[in-house]
Amino acid sequence: MSPGVDALLEQARAGVRRLTPEQTVEAVRAGALLIDTRTESQRREQGDLPGAIVVDRTVLEWRLDPASAWRIPEATGYDLEVVVACRQGYSSSLAVASLRALGLHRATDIIGGVEAWRAAGLPMSDRPADVRP
Repeated sequence: MSPGVDALLEQARAGVRRLTPEQTVEAVRAGALLIDTRTESQRREQGDLPGAIVVDRTVLEWRLDPASAWRIPEATGYDLEVVVACRQGYSSSLAVASLRALGLHRATDIIGGVEAWRAAGLPMSDRPADVRP
């Protein structure tokens, strides 16, 4: 494999069943945890995802590891399905690789990110974001 970010993305996505925005809606309905790692300015520009928990990428692993003293209450076990969202579906793939390395083997992300969500005409939230520091 050649060096570079494209190779890193390919490796991160290997063996991961990534979800379309529509499949993400169904996964959340079935109990998956939707995690939004976009920056505040990106969320201000694009809007918030309904039902998403906003977790800064810099603390993602600590908030989602069920064994972490700093986990969010929703991080109940390593079998939890977690769907990570970012702006375009690139940084979320790298985040998923990290979560899988922690043992969250059902972690995945949204193909195309929030841009694909919006392009699919799916609703955005009309409520304040659930931001977890």
